[in-house]
Amino acid sequence: MQHRSDVEAADALRQAYQQIRSEIGKVIIGQDEVVKFVLVSIFSNGHCLLVGVPGLAKTLLVQTIAQVLDLDFKRIQFTPDLMPSDIIGSEILGEDRNFKFIPGPVFSNIILADEINRTPPKTQAALLEAMQEKAVTAAGITHKLAKPFFVLATQNPIEQEGTYPLPEAQLDRFMFSVALNYPTFQEELQVVKNTTSTIQTDVNKILNASQIIYFQQLVRNIPVTDHVMEYAVKLVSKTRPNGEFASPQINRLLSWGAGPRASQFLILGAKCHAVINGKYSPDIEDVQAIAKPILSHRIVRSYHAEAEGLSAADIIEQLF
Repeated sequence: MQHRSDVEAADALRQAYQQIRSEIGKVIIGQDEVVKFVLVSIFSNGHCLLVGVPGLAKTLLVQTIAQVLDLDFKRIQFTPDLMPSDIIGSEILGEDRNFKFIPGPVFSNIILADEINRTPPKTQAALLEAMQEKAVTAAGITHKLAKPFFVLATQNPIEQEGTYPLPEAQLDRFMFSVALNYPTFQEELQVVKNTTSTIQTDVNKILNASQIIYFQQLVRNIPVTDHVMEYAVKLVSKTRPNGEFASPQINRLLSWGAGPRASQFLILGAKCHAVINGKYSPDIEDVQAIAKPILSHRIVRSYHAEAEGLSAADIIEQLF
């Protein structure tokens, strides 16, 4: 049984989440699922990849979240000529003839890595190393990054010319890969009304950096029953072709399955999902609710699945 203070803290996180949602809703119309997954990944201390065509307010979403959470925000536009030092910073020779480190934009709480697939692997790797280590190394000296540290990367799925798709091993660093869809007719009407007039929308700050770090720790402390833990690990194991839990159908549809990091993120994400929905411990429904954006970028479809027009989401649905 949790301590009374843990229960109160869980309630406080749920209330804060609802307030954050309503503040973001003043600016961002629709995209409820996307907002939910971005917030779950922040509270789970993970990173998020958004895949969607331009003009779906990805930058505005991240700016708004940074405002509501009272965090520093930097946007890095990834281009083919971007160098690792443009992200992490570089050493310069000062007036006193000594080298000093000038931090790059990665030294911020929230980083929007815009069109991460537009830059060569060397530069992608610099950001991905920072995501993993929460630190950067320049001239042999390690510099710690700010806490909390959250990367939201965007990828444009249509213009593939001149792009460098993230390899599977690097995609694995992202807790979620979330697909953004076009707004509904009513949502788009509302967006156009809001953005073509002089109305200014102000959002209130709901949390700050130290409160977010506190809630991230709280999420890790949420207890999980053995059967939910086993369900999550088994779900991931089912994606591995020719593994002990893989069905003949999966052996045919997938050529590669998810690794252990997927199991870790399923449990962390399920804990956070449970808390924001008023529960003090996750159940199987919480694991299922976040499974698609956690597993979809970690499985590789076979040519059978591609020939049959089955998406990663369709295949994950079969696992349930």
